[in-house]
Formats: sequence, structure tokens, C-alpha cells
Amino acid sequence: MADSTEEPAAALVWSRERRTPRRQAPSVERIVATAIAIADTEGLPGLSMRRIATELGSGTASLYRYVTSRDELLDLMIDAVQGETAPPALTGNWRTDLTNVAKRLRALVLRHPWLGSDLLGRPALGPNSLRQFETSLTAAAALTQDATLAAHTIDTVLAYTLGAVTAELAELQAQQRTGLTEEQWRASVAPYIREVIADGTYPQFARRVTEAEDADPEERFDFGLACVLDGVAARVR
Repeated sequence: MADSTEEPAAALVWSRERRTPRRQAPSVERIVATAIAIADTEGLPGLSMRRIATELGSGTASLYRYVTSRDELLDLMIDAVQGETAPPALTGNWRTDLTNVAKRLRALVLRHPWLGSDLLGRPALGPNSLRQFETSLTAAAALTQDATLAAHTIDTVLAYTLGAVTAELAELQAQQRTGLTEEQWRASVAPYIREVIADGTYPQFARRVTEAEDADPEERFDFGLACVLDGVAARVR
């Protein structure tokens, strides 16, 4: 990852010596854990230093002694959740290893829905994030020793995984918003769907409803990922 600009090391949270909290003051770990809990339940829009301070019973200003900005807090949050599970063990088979990388990421974003959009932006540079990234690149290196192609491969797998998980999360959010499970929603729209099929205007849609099997989210994810890996292999080789 080439970068022609250099950010002062002092500006990065990972390059600064962490301050020891004053007696009874919340530690950085507690601040980050509280922020993650809020984001998991309310999303990033509900996250603020004031909100965290309220949860911790602390003054907002005191938190800024240890975490200087919301962006810095997000970096710490991303790295903390990246450290929840170890990188998948590498087998040396690029396809197996990239599949495991993608499945681990899917599970992580399903646990922490706020995480997906931030992973598509600037890369997180904390130790846990770098460890996961190193594992991903090592897996891709078994497919190609070209560093650019390996990076493109990881970006492609990442983009597919986050896109697929976004669709899964949208269904979960719809269930929460409407109070209907997917099966209940289908039952509610069934009379209308039968009318559409009977009309005959949309024959391919009718075939989709009457003939196609309904796969669960994991099956759909596995099929799409296999297609992505097939395409990557064909393109690289």
C-alpha cells in the first residue's frame, strides 16, 4: 500500500504512549468497550463522547484526556472487535484460506453491524487489524506473488463480503422495524404475489417464486463467494 504523504506519528493513537487513568477514572479499555456496546445496540449515530460519559458516570471532558476525538475512538473500537477472534489458521490452500477469511469477517460484521461501512474506508492500522490484514495477504500470496494482484484480490473478497452482509443486515433490520419474521412477511404478501403470477406479465418473476429454491443466508453467501473466487482465479492466472 503505497502512500506519498506521511502523517506525523504523534497524530496516530497507535504511536502514542497511553496515559494511565487517574484513580477511579475509566480506562481506555472501558471507554472503548462502552462505545462498542452503544454502537452495537444503537448504531454509530447514537455514539458520542457525552453518551459514553453518561454510561460510565464520568465527565465528558475527562474522557478526552485519554481519547482525543471520535475518529480516534472509532479506530480503537475497530481494532478491539478485530481482536475478538484470532485470524483463521492458514492451510496454504489459497481458496480455503480466503474462504475462511471471508467467513470470519461475515461473522464479525453480523455481531457488530456498525463495523461494515468503516472497513470500506481508510484501513485500520491497529495491531489486531494489521494481524488480520497480514493473514489475508498471506492467503492471497498463495494464489499470486504479485503484490498488486494480491491486494486487489483481498479488496474484491472484502467488497463482496461486506455487500452480502449488508443485505443480511437489511433483512434483520426489516424484521425489527416491522415486527414480522421473513416467513410472516411472505404470508402477508402472498395474496398479492399470487395475483401478479396469475396476471402473466412477469413470467421470470413467476418462475422465481414457483420454481426456485429458497436458500438460507449462509448458502447464498457461500455461492456468491465461490463465484468471486472462481473469477479471481481466472483473472489472476
